[in-house]
Amino acid sequence: MKHGDFTELAKFYSARPGYSERVLRVLGNYIGCYKENFKFADVGAGTGKLTQNLLDIGLKGICVEPNDAMREEGIKELIDYGSSIMWMNGSAENTNLEDSSVDWVFMASSFHWTDHKLALKEFHRILKPGGFFTALWNPRDIDNSEINKEVENIIYKIVPDLKRVSSGSKKNIDNVEEKLLSTEFFDDLIFCEATHVEIMDKERYLQIWRSVNDVQVQAGTEKFQIIMNEIQKLVETMDSIEIPYKTRAWTVRAK
Repeated sequence: MKHGDFTELAKFYSARPGYSERVLRVLGNYIGCYKENFKFADVGAGTGKLTQNLLDIGLKGICVEPNDAMREEGIKELIDYGSSIMWMNGSAENTNLEDSSVDWVFMASSFHWTDHKLALKEFHRILKPGGFFTALWNPRDIDNSEINKEVENIIYKIVPDLKRVSSGSKKNIDNVEEKLLSTEFFDDLIFCEATHVEIMDKERYLQIWRSVNDVQVQAGTEKFQIIMNEIQKLVETMDSIEIPYKTRAWTVRAK
């Protein structure tokens, strides 16, 4: 498995949590998304976790996803939403969308995989004048959860030099504001975050960990299996598991 290759992980993605509805509604009201013909693009959409949240608050849009397995899984997951969503093969650097065709672009837990300058240029191209781009992540709220702390201890005990790539927690976000404002294409940055809680059974919890790319790549197959065995022992007697997450979103406006 390679960094950023989610082909083998797509089947586990349905277990992942969605994003904070409060954050999305606050940003939507700020942007003015409830108007006729408003359209979003979820770029690097994966299996459509964020897209489902956006559809559920009444928006319509396009999913852009480069990985065939992730895209196929997403099409199955969101089939009941019908014409409110369409899927396309494309990447952040080359979305295959038309010029000035969308009002709001998202990258959910994926902006860190991009060549950010090329991605921002592409997003500016596909956005209508004055449109918005939001980069958001959904890290576990480690400080306010004993189980999250225990799992962190397990991971770093087995892989002490692990460096998270895809986590959106404060210690792992690398200059996201500087990156968003590093080109001539965007300004007017705002930040929004809120905690939300997911209640799940232990099998779903384990599947979420099986979907994590950066830990698997750095740990390697053998050590990652040890990590999974230890997590499984930790949750073995739990009927339900309450996990707090913190959606963290940075939004900029197209110049």
